[in-house]
Amino acid sequence: MTEHPGPLPDPHLSDDDIIIGGGRVPGADPPKPATLWSDTVGWAATRSAQILLMAAVFAGTVWLLVKVSVVVIAALVALILAAAVYPVVRWLKSKGWTSLLATAAAFIGILALLGGIITGIVFAVRNEWDSLSSSAVEGWRELENFFRASPLPFDTAAINNAIQQVTEVATSGAFVGSALTGITAATEFIAGVVLMIVILFFFLKDGPKMWNFALRWFHGETRARLAESGDRTIQILGGYVRGTAIIAAVDAVFIGLALALLGVPLALPLAVIVFVGAFLPIIGATIAGILAALVALVTNGLVVALIVIAVVVVVNQMEGDLLQPVVMGRTLSLHAIVVLLALSVGTIVGGIFGAILAVPLTAVAWSVIQVWTDTYQVGHDPVLGEDPVNPKDWVAAKSTMAERWKYQQMRYQERLSRTLHIARGGETAAKEGKAGRKAQPRAEE
Repeated sequence: MTEHPGPLPDPHLSDDDIIIGGGRVPGADPPKPATLWSDTVGWAATRSAQILLMAAVFAGTVWLLVKVSVVVIAALVALILAAAVYPVVRWLKSKGWTSLLATAAAFIGILALLGGIITGIVFAVRNEWDSLSSSAVEGWRELENFFRASPLPFDTAAINNAIQQVTEVATSGAFVGSALTGITAATEFIAGVVLMIVILFFFLKDGPKMWNFALRWFHGETRARLAESGDRTIQILGGYVRGTAIIAAVDAVFIGLALALLGVPLALPLAVIVFVGAFLPIIGATIAGILAALVALVTNGLVVALIVIAVVVVVNQMEGDLLQPVVMGRTLSLHAIVVLLALSVGTIVGGIFGAILAVPLTAVAWSVIQVWTDTYQVGHDPVLGEDPVNPKDWVAAKSTMAERWKYQQMRYQERLSRTLHIARGGETAAKEGKAGRKAQPRAEE
């Protein structure tokens, strides 16, 4: 009797693999040797090193930006102004204006508007600044005497020390030093202004082309996210500037009229301060209201000062509940604590300019984070062309912000259509299943 030889060894079968029903099933992998970084402590150390490295890179980037603050501030101001004015350029182009002519008209218009506003602020406040500051100081002294005479526990020494510290910081030190970093010298200031004007012109003229040129070197989901990030950045910056200017003008008009009707002197410079303070959310309105109340206390008495405070509170409440939702919509969907933290960090890093730019840049950062945590379609881009874009294809260079907005709407529509299709498919399958279950007993009969 001949013995049948056993199955030939499988060269692809390891010692840990087993055969079940003629199929190979991988066995357990051999345990890996323990290393210094394989346990929990090693994992935590690795992650800590990565976090420290990222923090060092971030700190180095901030340090570099502070060192070239003239260029950074000029570019940011130009970008914000371009985002606010570009709808005018687009509207003029739709009316048949050439690109150069529309850009020149919007460019000259925004420079004239800014020049007029700055000139008006200087002339309105400069001649009355001494009276305004002395009235504010005298008003604070009267308020201090009132509380000192009252039975309420009021520590005037602590408040005076706090005010003195704030005054020292605001007049000589980190605040003014950081606010005027890079532009204390006249030459650097002029260079920064000229650089901002030049960058603004080219942003208005070729901004969409520049951005589309950068997008051509990306493809797939990355390009979709970058395109959406750029669109949202322009929408937020432009909407913030336009909305804040409208809200500031409304606040200044209402509070200025109230001060004039109440007979409070220096109503015009106080209204101007209200307008400027509106560009510092929360803090600016509070400071302007306190200043107006102190002046009214000195010149018109306690009753008028309380009325001024009531007017400021009502106007600010109207701004928060009515104007901001209507004018800005969801442009600045940030919590108040986030705004305060952004203002604090911006003031520490960039002084006055940092405080002004902190809130819109924080809103942009949050919007971009939302973009990069959302789901996007990949593949063919209906605006920028095939994916990846051939450098010889000029469709990408010719697409505009408005066209990418259509792309954005198409992307959302595509996602909505898929969702509805899946939902309807599920309903259809459920109905077919019910119909099949009803027909089955009849067939059996």
